[in-house]
Parts: sequence; structure tokens; C-alpha cells
Amino acid sequence: MQKRKLGASNLEVSALGLGCMGMSFSYGPPPDKQAMISLIRAAVEKGVTFFDTAEVYGPYTNEELVGEALAPIRSQVVIATKFGFNLNPGGTPPWTGLNSRPEHIKQAVEGSLKRLQTDVIDLYYQHRVDPEVPIEDVAGAVQDLIREGKVKHFGLSEAGAQTIRRAHLVQPVAALQSEYSLWWRRPEAEIIPTLEELGIGLVPYSPLGKGFLTGKIDENTTLAPGDFRNTLPRFTPEARKANLALVDLLGQIAQRKSATPAQIALAWLLAQKPWIAPIPGTTKLARLEENLGAAAVELSQFDRFEIESAASQIPIEGDRYPEHIEKMTGR
Repeated sequence: MQKRKLGASNLEVSALGLGCMGMSFSYGPPPDKQAMISLIRAAVEKGVTFFDTAEVYGPYTNEELVGEALAPIRSQVVIATKFGFNLNPGGTPPWTGLNSRPEHIKQAVEGSLKRLQTDVIDLYYQHRVDPEVPIEDVAGAVQDLIREGKVKHFGLSEAGAQTIRRAHLVQPVAALQSEYSLWWRRPEAEIIPTLEELGIGLVPYSPLGKGFLTGKIDENTTLAPGDFRNTLPRFTPEARKANLALVDLLGQIAQRKSATPAQIALAWLLAQKPWIAPIPGTTKLARLEENLGAAAVELSQFDRFEIESAASQIPIEGDRYPEHIEKMTGR
């Protein structure tokens, strides 16, 4: 597995990481814990060194899973987790609001360290921008944790360009985690140029459109009860039917390249910038192997031009999130 550096930070990770959220949260009843531990360890054997979790996933249970799975090989991997919510275990949703007050961050990190069975977090993201707390205070709190040796690198998630710039002046931001894929290209307008200018890496989450770009979902697919995609405007049966045009495009390119639609979607992301490291999630070994195969798919400049030209002609139906969640995106 090829390695990449996240921007100017010296934080080296596998070109494709593993998003672990779905192993215990969001996609219906969680799979068997031991099976997920085996899957995470299989990913390490296949060259994955970059694992993503958050305290809100569960809450808490995903960090515990990742910590247990990686404890025997901790020195070989990079663990990213996130802070920034008032948690509500057992509730739906499992949070009651945003909270990035410095004292809360310093409390949250202790719980994450314990659950992850580690003495240092490689990459600590603010999960969502908290409009009640100046980003300078957040960056300062994480800077304190870096000085104390509890955190190595500072990250932001779904932050806007102004917020990124302000945070970076206080404590260099190693990476931004934001949704980015062929069906969510908004970061290209302002975010990606900002990251390039400042030397910040990009970690795209949902690089396969929450599973849609794999080609395994259509308007007749029934999602499990408790699967959060049931609440997303982009996943109504009507929207799914309309959005299959994008999957068909990926399928055509995939056929030519002896690849799958998912591999083309991931290869396209990897080809955008050398400092982009997507984190597709899965709970299945076959899907993990398929995703990792994307690193070997080479797209020429012409291939990319063809994909982007055709994709830009396909209108995507439905918002990516309900309004109350979309509002959590920073400025």
C-alpha cells in the first residue's frame, strides 16, 4: 500500500484509510464485535495504517472497538478520533448539541485515550465547528494537549475556509476531514485551494457516497431500520433512482479498466491531489479488499477529464443531509 503525507505535517498514512464508524454506529444493528476486530486487523495486514473513529460513534463503543483491535500493533498505525459534542448515550441522536469549550476538550481527550488504549492520539479532530466557541480557543486547547504529549496533530472536520485559516494561525492544522466524492464536489470551490495554499491534507469521508457509488444500491433497496441513510434526502427512492446515472457512468469506466464502480470512485479521489487520503468504511472483508484495490487503478488525465465532464452533466438529486445537520458545517 502506497503511503501519503497529509499536507506539510509529516503525518504519513496509507493512501487509503479505514473509516470505522459503521462497525458500531449509524448503519442499523451493529455487526459482531469480534468480527470487526478481525476486519480491522486484516486491514493492517493488507497495508492500511490509518484508522478513523470518534467518541460520538456509539457513543464510545467505536473507540473501544478500535482501541482493542489496534492495541497489539499500536506502534504501526495512525489513529484519528474526534471531539466536540455533548454526548447523550442511549439517545437518538446520541448527542444533545455541540461543545468545543477548552475545558470540555481536555476532559474528552482523557476518555478517548482510555478507550483507545493509548497514551497519545495521532490526529485529533474537532468534529464540527462550534459557533459558540472561537476557533482560536479550540486550536489553543489542542495545542496545549500537543505540548502535554497527549495529541500529535490537530485536525478539523467540515470546517469552512475562514475557520481553517483562523485555526491554522494558532496551531497548524494537519488535516481537514470533510465529505468529498464524485457526488459531493463542493470542497473543490474554496476548500481544496485553501488546503493547498496552507499545506493541509484532506481526508475525504463518505468517498463512496455512503455506499451509493458502489453500484449495490438502487431505488428498490431496503435499508435496515436504524440506518441513518433513511433520514437523508439524497436516499429517498426518487433521489436514488435519479442518481443512478452517476453510478452508470462509473460502471462504464470501470468496465474499460477491469475495475468496479467503487474502485473508480476511489481512484478518482486519489488522483486529485497527492495529499488526499480517503477513508472508505466497510464491515465486510470482500469490500475492504475491493476498496484497497482502488490504489492500483491508474486513471490517465484523459480518464479523469472524461469522468469529470460526464459527471458535471449529471444533476444530483436531493440534499446530502437534513437541514439541522447541514447547519453544522462551518464557515
